[in-house]
Amino acid sequence: MIDKSSPLPIYFQIEEQLKKQIDNGELQPHDALPSEREYAEQFQISRMTVRQAINNLVNDGYLYRQKGRGTFVAEKKLEQQLVGLTSFTEDMKARGMEPSSKLLSFEIIPASEKIATQLQIDTYAPVYEIKRIRLADNVPMALETVYMSANLIKGLTEEIINQSLYQYIENQSGLKIGQATQTFESSIASDAETVHLKIPKRSPILLIQRNTYLENGTPLEVVRSLYRADRYKFTITMARM
Repeated sequence: MIDKSSPLPIYFQIEEQLKKQIDNGELQPHDALPSEREYAEQFQISRMTVRQAINNLVNDGYLYRQKGRGTFVAEKKLEQQLVGLTSFTEDMKARGMEPSSKLLSFEIIPASEKIATQLQIDTYAPVYEIKRIRLADNVPMALETVYMSANLIKGLTEEIINQSLYQYIENQSGLKIGQATQTFESSIASDAETVHLKIPKRSPILLIQRNTYLENGTPLEVVRSLYRADRYKFTITMARM
């Protein structure tokens, strides 16, 4: 209910009410919301106030709009804590979701100067180039490109790649993964990326590059991942230095 005598702005009260309905499951993903006019009549307030609340929830990722159709409840974003080094497969299983991959390409190519520098190998040395779509419960979450020295990790096959690379490396190759550095950027999906991720054209995406190292400091992989900004968010806990 809206309390017009409350010091809290009415638009804020509407936002909180809708968030509560989404969190408790009263409003499900992709449910259509009533129109601004219907909300205005229900609460006896102006449509401008309703619009402000809806706009804020769209900007915060709780709702999304479709031109000519209306406003809908968005899918809840997956939240990943930036603590510890885990694979996509491990992350999804920890959430009770079924991870899978759709392999787009898998080949051995000569390392470019940039990739060779990052992997600390000779230019034109053989590297695996792995391009795949990462899915959770059959929903595309990320588009990933991996580069890894073919002389360091031997015997990769499509079957192995479709499982967990990290598990294969540590359990079958006898190598121990140590640490990684990651950089995060915002970007806009290209036409090809929107097709692979099943998102609207020019959707925002999270561009993440990860350089992973073995315990002895040897570079293991260079990974470029494009995550759906509408389904994924990252959190980090920081202590004051």
